[in-house]
Amino acid sequence: MSTKSTTDRTRGVHEDGGAPINIGHLRRARRERILSWVMPITLLVVAICIWEFLVRYHEIPKYLIPAPSLIAETLVRDFASLMASSWFTVKLTFLSLALAIVGGVLLGALFALSRPVELSLFPFAVILQVTPVVAIAPLILIYVDSTFAALLICAWIVAFFPILTNTVVGLRSADHNLRDLFTMYRATPWQKLRYLLAPSALPYFMAALRVAGGLALIGAVVAEFVAGTAGQHTGLASRIIESSFRSEIPRMFAALFLVSLLGIVIFLLTSWASHRVLGHWHESEIRREH
Repeated sequence: MSTKSTTDRTRGVHEDGGAPINIGHLRRARRERILSWVMPITLLVVAICIWEFLVRYHEIPKYLIPAPSLIAETLVRDFASLMASSWFTVKLTFLSLALAIVGGVLLGALFALSRPVELSLFPFAVILQVTPVVAIAPLILIYVDSTFAALLICAWIVAFFPILTNTVVGLRSADHNLRDLFTMYRATPWQKLRYLLAPSALPYFMAALRVAGGLALIGAVVAEFVAGTAGQHTGLASRIIESSFRSEIPRMFAALFLVSLLGIVIFLLTSWASHRVLGHWHESEIRREH
């Protein structure tokens, strides 16, 4: 058996004569992708089975720790009301994230292009970030007539800062030699932004998007908690508060499960978006052969 035939089995070649494809590397990558899903799901199933067994074996009352089967039963029974609350939280989360993206990118670009503007406005952005939203939310609910608009402002405050700071850092991280090159060729400000600054800032923005997605959900739920304690029915957080007042612990767990599920979906969506945007050119997403 020749060396060439052995190589051909482990390394394919593009029909157009392009770069060779390492078959072994593709198989390992496929196996890693499968394991990245199978292993967490298997561990989750095992944990749920242990939880169910311990609750039944020790006969733990449902008002202390409900069994997973009872939580699933409650989720099915109260599906309509829980889905309505989930939709409210979903709208609130994604709208606040969209506003955080628009506001953070625009203001970040303004900060990066104008140092005086940054020195004037950045301290106020820091104040919004370091002040707990649970302390601001009651005031916003008082001064804003629309409950949804008030909650949207609260969630936006939480998600806004990572987008802003990462956009500023990303726009300023462009290579200085390339900046000089663009200046030498008399590139317009729009050309600099499109072909130099924006690609440089994109990895920073995508990293901030992952963080801001989770923060938008956290801000939405915290704001809903504040509104729920004030007697206003909103999203999943108000269902949790309502269930706690009625000692309906399985319903609390069902609502909490939906909140966690929404957070996982947001993380997967932002991770997918990051891979689609950066996967073909940036080192953070390119998988190397070892």
